[in-house]
Amino acid sequence: MQSERSGIAIELNARQIAIVDHVKKNAPITGEQIAEYLGVSRPTIRSDLSVLVMLGYIDAKPKVGYFIGKALSPEGRQGENFLRLKVKDVMNRPVVISENATVNDAVIALFVESTGHISVTDEHGMLAGMVSLKDLLKMTLGNPGAAAVPISMAMTRSPRVAYAFPDDSIIDAARKMLDHHVNGLPVVRPNGETGGLEVVGRITKTNMTQALVDLASGLIAE
Repeated sequence: MQSERSGIAIELNARQIAIVDHVKKNAPITGEQIAEYLGVSRPTIRSDLSVLVMLGYIDAKPKVGYFIGKALSPEGRQGENFLRLKVKDVMNRPVVISENATVNDAVIALFVESTGHISVTDEHGMLAGMVSLKDLLKMTLGNPGAAAVPISMAMTRSPRVAYAFPDDSIIDAARKMLDHHVNGLPVVRPNGETGGLEVVGRITKTNMTQALVDLASGLIAE
């Protein structure tokens, strides 16, 4: 059994594993009862108990005893699994249009793909910007000729676009969405030939919600 704190793997010893197993089966249980089960004195296991509490495997309440910790509870396992997810694990395929496309083309793509934002690419197929439903509404309201306007006139250009890389954690991606007040991000990777960013996917708040639901469903099925 291993735990990781600050990127350091911590291997539990045989006695610590035995303590965790006994607490699982008999919680709440006192330190004296654990020591008696192991055939040792209470002071002998004091450091083991401290380590296990620190790692979250067990927890303790005064006058109650030891019980299973958050790291081994269903909620704790779900949280750890969620934190380990990367953008590439939950992202969708990209929805992309050329910067030469029109606002009308973008509107059609938004509805056909049922998405709230589209990545815009340059002549080399690299990220040039991003356009959202909100951008298109601003452009079209009160503008009868908006359909023929180049999407480059409505999009947010690349230097101001927040994006994620496939190996980013979904927590990092979520922070970017909150910081930039957007509901989704293009997922990109550097292209050595052009020096630009190639769009390889998209991640949205819906993806993250679905990931949580999937994790919870898996736990229920166990």
